[in-house]
Amino acid sequence: MNKKNLYSLRDGLVGGFCAGLLLLSGCQSLPTQHMTPPAPRVQSLPIPVASHEFSFDSARDDVVGTLQVVTAGKDDTLSDIARRFNLGYEEIVSANPGIDPWLPKAGTKIIIPTQFVLPEGPRQGIVINLAAMRLFYFPKTKAGKPQRVITHPVGIGRVEWKTPEGMTRVASKVENPSWIPTPSIRREHAKNGDPLPAVVPPGPDNPMGTHVLKLDWPSYAIHGTDKPPSIGLRGSHGCLRMYPEDIVCIYHDVPVGTPVRVVNQPRLLGWRGNQLYLQAYQVLEDDKRNHASLLKKSLSSVRATPKGKRDGRRQAKINHALLAETTRNPRAIAMPITQPDLTVQAYLGRAARVQNTLPFNATWNGDMAGQLTAAEVLEMANEESNQVR
Repeated sequence: MNKKNLYSLRDGLVGGFCAGLLLLSGCQSLPTQHMTPPAPRVQSLPIPVASHEFSFDSARDDVVGTLQVVTAGKDDTLSDIARRFNLGYEEIVSANPGIDPWLPKAGTKIIIPTQFVLPEGPRQGIVINLAAMRLFYFPKTKAGKPQRVITHPVGIGRVEWKTPEGMTRVASKVENPSWIPTPSIRREHAKNGDPLPAVVPPGPDNPMGTHVLKLDWPSYAIHGTDKPPSIGLRGSHGCLRMYPEDIVCIYHDVPVGTPVRVVNQPRLLGWRGNQLYLQAYQVLEDDKRNHASLLKKSLSSVRATPKGKRDGRRQAKINHALLAETTRNPRAIAMPITQPDLTVQAYLGRAARVQNTLPFNATWNGDMAGQLTAAEVLEMANEESNQVR
């Protein structure tokens, strides 16, 4: 894979500037007919912003991050770009409908949905939104300091191995774990012709990766993975998988005893400035709730909160065409649904164009060692689809 996607920066045209000064000062003896014309200035795109750690005013806002757009390189897949920007597979595929995940073609504009409406509810400890396949960690805030949130994509349980919802806590932490598959997992693997040993020792083939946060729910944990492209898919036996680089950060940041709340919120509403945003994700296959009705109730309640009554938010009117477009085609993109006459396409056209490279202070170093091939990831996605049927 070609990972050298950095764009070169250009300094000012010093030679041309100096030549101009000489002419203005009366140095007419220079043979101007032989002077080389200055090269055109190359416009350099900005380096992408961090996509995993943000500060925000919790009393005012519910939205963090920035929507970005990059240009695919000739060897890129959407899975590669997703990891580069700390996104999961479903997030980046949903944001870019109609683009081949494995052959997006060089020069294709790729939407990077690194703007997030925070989950509804208390912002403390770890919150995991199953619909978004994303973890949010809210460290304790010091007095007088803005609140921080650290967010990473996760892989979640398959339909027949659902990740439970509700409250739990981090019960313990283990580095370089052994994996002891449960009897039911061993039976499943044996049935599929892939028998498992009683214990899988630490190492590169351990499905739990290098670090584990065990939860107070028996047999459930937040852990790494030996299959990074599975992040953003329903592929686990109920545990929550993270990129190898992300679990290391969370492992060191999160103390034992931290509360963990698992929710399923495919329609997220939140304020930023005087705009109300809606971020819509694909509804999980086994979620049979009436989300149109739930969204209608949420729209009423979000306007009645203290946040909804601040500043000019009282006068903000819903752009019903944009609301319908956003819910009809969920793209994991936070949309300002109170901007009049705005369309999804127009909003995407305003997104910041940035370099297709690792953001400043990214968790990943770009090392592709052990990365699965596109065919292997596609097989994972097909397995997930077949399990749903």
